[in-house]
Amino acid sequence: MKRKYKAYIYVTLRPSVLDPAGTAIQSGLEHMGYGTVEQVRIGKYIELILSAANEKTAQEQVDRMCGQMLANPVIENYRFDLVEVSVEMGV
Repeated sequence: MKRKYKAYIYVTLRPSVLDPAGTAIQSGLEHMGYGTVEQVRIGKYIELILSAANEKTAQEQVDRMCGQMLANPVIENYRFDLVEVSVEMGV
């Protein structure tokens, strides 16, 4: 029987990659009086629900999804949390 899992995926630029959007936001915050912000980095947050036989298989699937499509491994890092969910939870 397959189980349902919810993945919470965080994708961020590698530290060595320039982030012009983050720099623009930092500048805007500074102009608004938030001069204490030292650095802003922009990333992506993704939630998805998948079915898998077990947690290990679900983790492997999410890892492959991130490496193949959800993140660009050349310029981005990713991490994810995986939680088993049930139909009763409104999934």
